[in-house]
Amino acid sequence: MSTIIAPSILSADFSHLADEVKKITEAGAEYIHIDVMDGNFVPNITIGSPVVKSLRKFSDAIFDVHLMVEHPETQIKNFADAGADIITFHAEATNHAHRLIQEIHELGCKAGVAINPGTSLSMIEELVEYAEMILIMTVNPGWGGQKFIESMLGKIHMLYHMVQEMETDCDIEVDGGINAETSVDVREAGANILVAGSAIFGAEDVAQAIKDIRGKEIIHHHHD
Repeated sequence: MSTIIAPSILSADFSHLADEVKKITEAGAEYIHIDVMDGNFVPNITIGSPVVKSLRKFSDAIFDVHLMVEHPETQIKNFADAGADIITFHAEATNHAHRLIQEIHELGCKAGVAINPGTSLSMIEELVEYAEMILIMTVNPGWGGQKFIESMLGKIHMLYHMVQEMETDCDIEVDGGINAETSVDVREAGANILVAGSAIFGAEDVAQAIKDIRGKEIIHHHHD
């Protein structure tokens, strides 16, 4: 499985978002990771669906919308209409995760489910076969530039095995403290979509930063 890079515009210059999105797309990023924060689920407030809608005109990249919001069910349609390709909600933010996945699919988007560092995989085990993507947070969400939490590697690896055993092709995304160094470990653990913010937007050479995070392909040997 080749690695997909999803730069997080949380670390972009918000006064020139269209240019920033264009720059990272031209530099080789397949996805644009859009962090939506409501000031309730996480302390910070970022951007809403109108901004996603206006960015859609400037980019053909896959819009990977990460809803860090309470009551995500009230927001799904807005973001689907705004041009999201993937909508990810937090398992901790809803009591009806399975239904929410169905609603996202009905709106023509792919569905992702995210879990915070303190949340067990058992919370999403029943959802793996329905979602296209599971997002393992490798920092506590809310703001950029945090340090990668090493103990999450075991969780990524367990999820990788879970996905293999179910014989489903669910993507594993990681978000938080990802750079050229931590990328190696998370890819070895089984993640194939890497969100990176400051490591990309803070780099002199964005294309090189993306290349470095993508790294060399890791071959996973399946032991039965």
